[in-house]
Amino acid sequence: MFAAVDLGSNSFRLHIGKYENDGIRVIKSARDPIRLAAGIDKSGNLTPQACQSAIDSLTRFRAVLRDYALDSVRVVATNTLRVARNAIDLLPELERAIGYPVEIISGEEEGRLIYMGVAGVLADATEQRMVIDIGGGSTEVVRGCGSDISHVESFGIGTVNQSLAFFPDGAITAAAFERAILSARSHVEDAVHLFDFHADVNVYGSSGTMRAIADTIARNRMGDGRVSLPSLAVLMQHLIDFGHVSQIELDGMKPDRAGVIMGGLAVLIGFMQQFGIGRITPVEAGLRMGVMWDLQLRATQADRRERSVDEFMRRFQVDAVRARGVADTARGFFQLLKPASDAYARYLYWSAQLHETGLIVSPTGYHKHSSYMVANADMPGFTTREQRLMSTLILGQKGNLKKISEMLGDVDFAKALLALRLAVMFRHSHITLDLDKVRVKLKSKIDIEIRRDYITDHPSISFWFQKEQEWWAGIGVDFGVKVTS
Repeated sequence: MFAAVDLGSNSFRLHIGKYENDGIRVIKSARDPIRLAAGIDKSGNLTPQACQSAIDSLTRFRAVLRDYALDSVRVVATNTLRVARNAIDLLPELERAIGYPVEIISGEEEGRLIYMGVAGVLADATEQRMVIDIGGGSTEVVRGCGSDISHVESFGIGTVNQSLAFFPDGAITAAAFERAILSARSHVEDAVHLFDFHADVNVYGSSGTMRAIADTIARNRMGDGRVSLPSLAVLMQHLIDFGHVSQIELDGMKPDRAGVIMGGLAVLIGFMQQFGIGRITPVEAGLRMGVMWDLQLRATQADRRERSVDEFMRRFQVDAVRARGVADTARGFFQLLKPASDAYARYLYWSAQLHETGLIVSPTGYHKHSSYMVANADMPGFTTREQRLMSTLILGQKGNLKKISEMLGDVDFAKALLALRLAVMFRHSHITLDLDKVRVKLKSKIDIEIRRDYITDHPSISFWFQKEQEWWAGIGVDFGVKVTS
């Protein structure tokens, strides 16, 4: 049983689902329309009131989660927490409130998960499709075929920010809609060619805003009753005729959505016009369903992150044989160091595979280039936090340890880092690790026992050990080497 918690710009939402009969059945949902995006002040910070609303909401969600025997929980935050300047300060409080790590995901990762959720409920594995998700602070557009994604983009425009910008006092006018639609078109016009949209592509709308618009059109018999440009034009005219958000009375439009529906409608019309989309089919799936599918796939070892690492290596021309040799050696050393848990094992392996990515930039300081690339690249399946962790390991693969000394208080992280550094040293010296010829411990100090024939056959390892002793001494850690027969 899985839980997905979505900290959106418009609402915080929760799904609890169970995998059965090749699908995920949602057994519990919760929604809290806290309008987080509206709580960003002129300096780009979330106000104290907005922060407290978010904390209170997650405290309520935690009580819901406690009632279920969950195998895995993932909490993801989207655009507002991506852009708020004080999000990093708020994050620990949110994590304490919900009781789980909170991951601020990139717009591209959000789009990937949205598409994954939609693909999970659509049967046709060969269908050419596009998914549009209009959120509170951003809009994701994803192009794919079946379950495979060919392109994803996240645009910094959504229901809340568009409503605040063009309908700030709740007044609804034709002129305001015209400006809002043109604004939406301007956001996407330079990216249209990337999506290869044509008449054979089926377009789906996955957001709550999309479903609310579709429900309003159907219940009030507007236009052709579908999410088409003529129907949207009728809905827009109805809103203009109401004149103010407080006067809106339409079946299917809940009062808590009325305040942001104009912004969402403008984005939808603008994107459809710019892409040349005639009709969109709403679908009851999206980010939260995608998160649960991702958790299910991870549980069955079909981890998207594995493919991301392979794609990253190919893109930046990494020597795969060499990289996997270092990764296998690092894994062997990590096992010898006997960590308290395997929490870092996979990140160590992936970091080792990617440790020389920066060679494509320059052989000089390649570890710094590699670290930057892994921290900042779009790596589907990975969270920002996971990429920062791997970036830190990669940065620490050699040289001065003071740059990452604050991380070494975590003993298992220190063991992972030591394993990577030793693996890189062994690769430089062309040594294949034989677990019967090496012993290594890390407690208050580092002790290594190595067979004499390793030293004799690979004399450069003595130089690397000497340098390593100097680097660890620089942060007050003894590094002892004992040569055995």
